[in-house]
Order: sequence, then C-alpha cells, then structure tokens
Amino acid sequence: MKIKSYFIAATLASAVLNTACTTINPYTGEQQTSKAVKGAAIGAGVGIVAGLLTGGNDLRNAAVGAGIGAIAGGGVGAYMDVQEAKLRQQMQGTGVTVSRNGDNITLNMPGNITFASNSADVNAKFYSALDGVDMILKEYDKTMIEIAGHTDSTGSAALNKSLSERRAQSVASYLTSKGLASSRILTVGAASSHPIASNDTAEGRQQNRRVELTIVPNVAK
Repeated sequence: MKIKSYFIAATLASAVLNTACTTINPYTGEQQTSKAVKGAAIGAGVGIVAGLLTGGNDLRNAAVGAGIGAIAGGGVGAYMDVQEAKLRQQMQGTGVTVSRNGDNITLNMPGNITFASNSADVNAKFYSALDGVDMILKEYDKTMIEIAGHTDSTGSAALNKSLSERRAQSVASYLTSKGLASSRILTVGAASSHPIASNDTAEGRQQNRRVELTIVPNVAK
C-alpha cells in the first residue's frame, strides 16, 4: 500500500508540475515552473529536515549589522532557484541532501559522513563537499546561513547539547577558514530536540545525528 500511495502522490505531483504556470528566470533566461507550485510537488518525495531554527529575524538583523547586500523582493525566487540548482549539482555523490522550503534551502549533512564517531572534528574526506558549498555561498553572497547541529537521544542532555554546538561550529569554522565571511553565519546546537526519524532504531538514530545548513535570502525591505 505504501508503494502504491507513493506512486499516486508522485503521479499527482508530476501532473501539477506539468500544468503549472511558468516564469522566466532573470538570472538564466530559462523558462521554469513557478517555485511555489514546484515546492509543493517536490515536497511529496523529499526527506524531512528541521530547517531554520533561529528564526528569520535573527538572520535579518545579523545581515543588517553586517551590511550584507539585499535582493529585490521580486527576484528572490529566481536568485534562490539558481543557487539551489548549483548546490544540487555540487552535492551529487557526497551524501548531502538538498531541500527547499519556500525561499530557504537546507543542506542535510549526515553525521556519519561529516564527522568521526563521537567527534566534532570534520572528516577530512568531507572537505571537498564543504569546498563546493563554500564556492556557491561566495557566489551568492546576498544570503545568510544558519548551521545547526543535531544529535540522537542517547547520552545526557548536556553532552548532546555540547556535541551539537561543537559540530555546528566545526562546519562554520571550516567555511570561514576558506574565506566565507563569519558575519553571514549563525550557529546553533539543537541537541536531540528536532529528530527527523525515530530514536528507537539504529537507523533512525543515525539519521538524527546530523548538521543542517540552511541558506536564507536577505530580502530588501
């Protein structure tokens, strides 16, 4: 039944996409499906992420204080569309998934590929993936970035909080070491408060041990 239901959902999503209004992306000149409709359709088959935790106001205030350039309201969707496409291309084969929620883009970095077991040190094998992220973030510099660390529910609350904070900071430190402006980044340790799978199974706990990097556009007021 689950397979049949998923097939029906995917078919309906495809139908919506094929009949949706299209627009011209001013950054590429290409015709594309309306991002609002596309986002609703893609949602049927995309993995869950916690997404933005610190709140848009925190990031907007940080952007103002740092003098980050803003995007004109009408061009936000197109700006993020192109950035999303480039991130998806860069993350192919890395184990990192890319999700879209409105104008926000979230990269889900599983802990088992990003870090050694029980460590907050970024795995050297993951540097190339972060280099790809860094390159795109520098190109699309009218955005702010929230880096959130997450753990499973094993271990004490204090240990999980500390580990999630240190892992988020490790990713931030690597990106800033490559030249990304620290003023564009906010880090947060969520510990086990935002699971995306059941903590009752080993597979679920592995999914919950992760870092999420959410990219938010700085929109002109």
